[in-house]
Amino acid sequence: MNVMAQPTHGSLELSGRPLGYHGAVCDFKRRLIEATLHQMRGNRTHTARALGLQRTYLLRLMRELRVAAPPPPQRPRRVMVG
Repeated sequence: MNVMAQPTHGSLELSGRPLGYHGAVCDFKRRLIEATLHQMRGNRTHTARALGLQRTYLLRLMRELRVAAPPPPQRPRRVMVG
């Protein structure tokens, strides 16, 4: 029994243009980093740790793959009464 995924005809596409192997790998890395950043609420140190990477390497990958860190979550405002 062959459990390997069989390729479909053609290549993966993103925005209507075909991706080759390297394009697909970059797309996967980008999506993985974005999803993990979202889970870690934008904390890059925690994201790197969750992915098993050094923080500096994660930052380099983010720069190379053009991944923007999400803004930090907004803290509730304190209202001064008095």
